[in-house]
Amino acid sequence: NFIVNTGNATASDIYNLIKLVRGEVFEKTHIALSLEVVTVGKF
Repeated sequence: NFIVNTGNATASDIYNLIKLVRGEVFEKTHIALSLEVVTVGKF
């Protein structure tokens, strides 16, 4: 799956969305999704 920024989202917005999605998936399926991107800096 992909997250595409089609508006004015910041890197922090996208990172927070990733955390939300990963948390929801784990809560419902007990599957921990791995992050395939490398983050640089503080979020």
